[in-house]
Amino acid sequence: MKFLLVLLIIPLLIIPAFAESQTLPTEKGTLDVKLTYDPIEPNTQSKINIDFINPQTQKIQEHIDYTISVSKDGETVFGPIPLTHTSLGSVKIPIEFNLGGGVYSMDFVVEGILFQPIPPEIVSFDILVGEAQAQPITTPDDKINGENGGCLIATATYGSELAPQVQQLRELRDNTILPTESGSAFMSTFNQFYYSFSPIVADFEREQPIFKEIMKITLTPMLTSLSLLNHVSIDSEEEMIGYGISIVLLNIGMYAGIPLFGILKLYQLRKY
Repeated sequence: MKFLLVLLIIPLLIIPAFAESQTLPTEKGTLDVKLTYDPIEPNTQSKINIDFINPQTQKIQEHIDYTISVSKDGETVFGPIPLTHTSLGSVKIPIEFNLGGGVYSMDFVVEGILFQPIPPEIVSFDILVGEAQAQPITTPDDKINGENGGCLIATATYGSELAPQVQQLRELRDNTILPTESGSAFMSTFNQFYYSFSPIVADFEREQPIFKEIMKITLTPMLTSLSLLNHVSIDSEEEMIGYGISIVLLNIGMYAGIPLFGILKLYQLRKY
C-alpha cells in the first residue's frame, strides 16, 4: 500500500536538482528565513547561505538584526553570536559541524527590521550532517505519526496554511488516514520521502510565480480525487487499503491515462 500511495505525488517529482534548501517562517510570521547549502560533511567547515525574506513581497528584506546559534544534543558548536545587523538581508556564514554526523539545531532570533526593534521572533532548523538534508524541527511523535507536519507544497501553491485546499489535506490526513494502522505506517514512510524534496519545490514556487500557477493546475485533479475520501466511511484496515488503491488508480488514469489518450488521438488525426 505504501508504494501505491506514494504514486499520488509522482507529478511533483519532475524537478531539477538544487543545493539543499528550506524556508521557514519566524514564529509570528513576520519574516521567512531561507537556508541554502551544499551537502555537509561532519567535522568540515561548511558555508551556510541565509536569506531573510519578506513574506508579502517574496523579496529579500534588507536591514535585519539577528542572532544565530548552532548546537547538537544540547552542546553549542557555534554562537550564539552577538546581535548582528545585515544591510543586504543575505549573509553567508562558515560553520564547522565538529561533533560528528547527526542532527544539529540551527536557531535564529530576529530582533529588528529596517532599524526598528521588534519583539524577538525565533525560527529553528534541524540540519542532518552527513545526509545533507534540512528539515523543520519535529517531535519524535510527529515523525512517527505525521501529525502537525506542514503541507509545504500545498501551502506555497495556495499561499497560506489556512487555504481551503491545505485544510482539506490536513483534515484528510488527521481524520481519515492516521486513525488506521496502515495509514499511520504509510504517513511515517511518506513524511521521510516528502520532506526530502518538498522544501525545494516550495522555494521554487515562491521564486517563480508561473511555476506556482502550473502547480495549481497540477494539484487540482489530485485534490478532487482525494476529496472523495471525505464522503466514505473507513472503519477497517481493508477499507483503507481498498480505497487507497482506488484513489491511486484514479490518479494514474488522470495523470497518465488521459494525456496518453490525447497523444494517441492527435497521432490518429495526423494520419488522416
